[in-house]
Amino acid sequence: MNEQLVNRTMAFAGILQAIAQVQHLARHGELDKAELAASLNTILVTNPDNTADVYQDKMLLQKGYKLILNQLGDGSQKDVEITRYLVGVLALERKLVRSSSGLAMLAERINQVNRQLHHFEITDEQVIANLASIYSDIISDIGPKIQITGNPVCLQRPIVQQKIRALLLAAMRSAVLWRQLGGKRRHLVFARKAIIDTAQKSLTL
Repeated sequence: MNEQLVNRTMAFAGILQAIAQVQHLARHGELDKAELAASLNTILVTNPDNTADVYQDKMLLQKGYKLILNQLGDGSQKDVEITRYLVGVLALERKLVRSSSGLAMLAERINQVNRQLHHFEITDEQVIANLASIYSDIISDIGPKIQITGNPVCLQRPIVQQKIRALLLAAMRSAVLWRQLGGKRRHLVFARKAIIDTAQKSLTL
């Protein structure tokens, strides 16, 4: 398999599974702690030797690959809400990479979170609040806000709001990586079959 395509598909799976977690959280108010930790950990891997270093949790990636098959495949599994979130994340990522001050501030704030992890787990409420504030302070205002829909009772809870922002930051991390690996919006149309084939093979590895 083409290694660059494998890595790019891995990063795209990372975007989709973070977005799917946002959707689940907005609807149910709860999320598997290990899955949340795996997604949030991708934010902190800022200088990986290879793409696989960013995605340590291979089981979670499997969910991302399945989402690629659902979203890009010919079946009836497409989720319009996930597509809308994806379009929003990719639009914000374009704005972010054009802002050198935004990127510098992002790196500095992520370093602060890394230091915080000497004392707390990544799923600790203080760390999640910190990640959420990075999203609010640096990313939220650079483009159109992503409108999250779900259960109003869940969405009113501050911790749910913070987890959603932290997961959107994780989706942005994967979107930046996807772009760095040569990913482009047009690939989702014109290279759809190659992406689906790569996701299918990655699922069976």
